[in-house]
Amino acid sequence: MAYKTVNPFNNQLIKEFPSHNDADIEVALRQADALYHSSWSKGSIEQRLPVLHKLADLLENQQEELAKIASREMGKLIGQSRGEVQLCAQIARYYADNAKSFLAPVKYPSELGEAWIEHHPIGVIMAVEPWNFPYYQLMRVLAPNLAAGNPVVCKHASIVPQCAESFAHLVREAGAPDGAWTNLFISSDQVSAIIADPRVQGAALTGSEGAGSVVAAQAAKHIKKSTLELGGNDVFIVLDDADLEKAVEVGVQARLNNAGQVCTAAKRFIIHQDVADQFLRKFTDAFQQVKMGDPLDESTTLGPLSSKDALKTLSQQVSNAVHKGAKLHLGGKPANSEGNFFEPTILTHITRDNPAYFEEFFGPVAQIYVVNNDEEAVRLANDSHYGLGGAIFSRNIQRAKQMASRIETGMVWINWLTDTAAELPFGGVKRSGFGRELSDVGIKEFVNQKLVVVHK
Repeated sequence: MAYKTVNPFNNQLIKEFPSHNDADIEVALRQADALYHSSWSKGSIEQRLPVLHKLADLLENQQEELAKIASREMGKLIGQSRGEVQLCAQIARYYADNAKSFLAPVKYPSELGEAWIEHHPIGVIMAVEPWNFPYYQLMRVLAPNLAAGNPVVCKHASIVPQCAESFAHLVREAGAPDGAWTNLFISSDQVSAIIADPRVQGAALTGSEGAGSVVAAQAAKHIKKSTLELGGNDVFIVLDDADLEKAVEVGVQARLNNAGQVCTAAKRFIIHQDVADQFLRKFTDAFQQVKMGDPLDESTTLGPLSSKDALKTLSQQVSNAVHKGAKLHLGGKPANSEGNFFEPTILTHITRDNPAYFEEFFGPVAQIYVVNNDEEAVRLANDSHYGLGGAIFSRNIQRAKQMASRIETGMVWINWLTDTAAELPFGGVKRSGFGRELSDVGIKEFVNQKLVVVHK
């Protein structure tokens, strides 16, 4: 697998990177394992937390430089790239400030004696991360595991090697010892071999359903813990009593952020019949006003897809959906450009026998469904192989809360798009994966929750 930076705005090759061989991997694993068995991992958490504080400062100080690297490498709008770097700083600072209390001993009342749970690191973690949020995905793994004492080796996506190298450099600059975070440009086969290695105790993956299945199977085969954050087919439900202007404004953002290349992007818009025509008209108008262009241009509102392959895949999906009976309401094809641009697209009249009904469209393509009542909305929302996030728009908060409780996803937002923050757990159910990242929940995924009892 070739690691290279190709600017998706014009498909110009910027730089190629040599892959790491098996000898490089052995050095990385030996280093990470040695760190796990050292006083850095086994000792007080107090020595690790300053690294996260320093890392947060470095991210904020180098925000513009890091943002430009991401925008050139995978096409994210420059404003969104800045926001991603800022979010990474917040996550680092959040764990620096809170990890000690999260991992403090927890007492358990028992007739058998004085009992408590301690939290200890378990060992080296293998992380496999995607390109769509090239810093944030890494920080979600690094921050809690560094605080807990688990060294991490990471295979980043092959199209964002500069982001991968920049992140690794920042971690070293923040004062982390060798082995705390190691970036490896390796193949899927090499990842499987690393998971099998007895020095590795867990695997964390964010990515496609196919990649997740392979990594989870390998981890299970070797009896190791894994967490998966996979695809999504998130619903954006607009009820008849919703603030329609806000629903349209947020809905456009929820579908077009990062050129629609977000696991938790709104993909299935489920609209109550009483407001469906009005919503679709306003939503279409907003889609038509999008300005495609250079991600580094502040006035651009829709950047390119990340690669030629991504453009080809999305084009085939839309074409197939229409061939199987979906109605093309707007857009539907690649833009006439040297870059990887796809027109903002709206599909309607998608039936359950259309492959598009269950697929994840990773790009600026919205599906519109019309329902008669809340019961239909819930039934349609849950009729999915995925279960990551979702959104409900209603002025009646109690009504929205009741619906949120019935939707089979890991996350539901009311009157806002599916979002993320350091303090909130992130993850899904069904084929969207298992386990959680971020918050107090995420830091405990890869720790030994050890029971100690002093018998009476």
